[in-house]
Amino acid sequence: MIPLLFESLRAAGAASDIVLQTADGDVSRAALLQRAEDLAFELQRMNISRVALHADNGLAWILSELACQHAGLTVVPLPLFFSDEQLRHALASSGVDAVISDCDLGMSVPAAEPVAVPSELLTGTARIYRLQPDQSAKLPPGTQKITFTSGSTGTPKGVCLSAEQQFAVANSLASVIDIDKPTHLCVLPLSTLLENLAGLYAPMLAGGRIIAAPLSDIGLSGSSGLELGKLLACIERYQPSSLILVPEILNALTLAAAAGWQPPAALQFVAVGGGKVSPDLLRDAREAGIPAYEGYGLSECSSVVSLNVPGADQLGAVGRPLPHVKVTTANGEIVVSGSTFLGYANQPDSWGADCVRTGDLGHIDQDGFIHVDGRLKNQLISSYGRNLSPEWVESQLLGGPMLQQAIVFGDDRPYCVALVYPHDSASSDQDIAAWINKVNHELPDYARVSRWYRLPKALSSRDGLLTDNARPKRANIEQTYELAISDLYEMHQKVSNL
Repeated sequence: MIPLLFESLRAAGAASDIVLQTADGDVSRAALLQRAEDLAFELQRMNISRVALHADNGLAWILSELACQHAGLTVVPLPLFFSDEQLRHALASSGVDAVISDCDLGMSVPAAEPVAVPSELLTGTARIYRLQPDQSAKLPPGTQKITFTSGSTGTPKGVCLSAEQQFAVANSLASVIDIDKPTHLCVLPLSTLLENLAGLYAPMLAGGRIIAAPLSDIGLSGSSGLELGKLLACIERYQPSSLILVPEILNALTLAAAAGWQPPAALQFVAVGGGKVSPDLLRDAREAGIPAYEGYGLSECSSVVSLNVPGADQLGAVGRPLPHVKVTTANGEIVVSGSTFLGYANQPDSWGADCVRTGDLGHIDQDGFIHVDGRLKNQLISSYGRNLSPEWVESQLLGGPMLQQAIVFGDDRPYCVALVYPHDSASSDQDIAAWINKVNHELPDYARVSRWYRLPKALSSRDGLLTDNARPKRANIEQTYELAISDLYEMHQKVSNL
């Protein structure tokens, strides 16, 4: 990996160029790479082989990521919004022997022991913690990074990627976006593979500068909290030339522009992904001065697969494939080859696949643009780009004596809602609310049920809302209760339009 990425970053600009702006100050290219080398040496000296990275956007995160790349160690970025259960699952299933974190691990990882290292190696509150690794964890050969998606279930899969795959994606993105020396503001968490590769490595390979402010300064909290005023202030302050956004944040910026906010003239490219993007939203954003372009990807393909760019753009499509991948369809399903993951952690039967069946339905038009038409399985993707299995949340809601039925919705929406029916018709709304609040407490924030509707009667197969074996017919339920579901989102829509 060193000649692929580390030395490519070294050669991408002058040693004195400022390549990173963080809360800890500006950092030159030479200083960043030297500090990463020093940390890499310390990690090797400590005989560490797999490192979990659990930190806010900033210098410590980037130093640690670069150090692991340089030392050839396996790195496991962990979202800060993971629940304790998800965090412990990720650590055990990847077999990490150290965690680098800038927050108190507390009860999340009770076995973690802090290790004293020279203060100049890390910054702020970041510390190295040793763990006793799970010796049963098995990874495919060549694994350099294990990325856990937003967690469509309580036990998300670890997607194993090689260093070469990550470099191929970053290099392709730098080539097709083609902005010389971009200034990129990281809006999404660096633990998100998309921001990691497209927002850190690709701009650096293009000789650019990365702005990695703490997420609280950007206005992000949890997986889907947004303080728009803080984000606008950051954009005004740093005048970035590029951003990566999820649809909900693009919508917020577009509404702000319609209300009088002026996007900076420096802004040249805004990539939007992680969920379905309305052509009308893209059109409105561009008319407001936000150069937004839709892309498509998945962790199993090392993030980005296709991207619209100036000069090769089609509203309603997710772009043409990047140079390093080949995209086809099989029985209507999008299939990607040329950048396939190594496999899932602890699932040897998934190792060594030569293509990825994405689970997305779609087609490729005569001009080579990919169109995503739907999904093969029941999976929600929120407008904040969080993947979620509705069955997971429903099983939690149905795991006690309160509810007989629970159907969760939230695709392309900012939060989850549920239609519920109690076991006992005498149960009060307060009883139901107390139970849902209890369940929410055990779920990560993006999976919580924010609003709910009490069904007037139980769903049944006679009404065409359940199959004969009592599985929900989701499309029929959504159509039947369309007004009730719309009302559950009405408050959010009113706030968004203020």
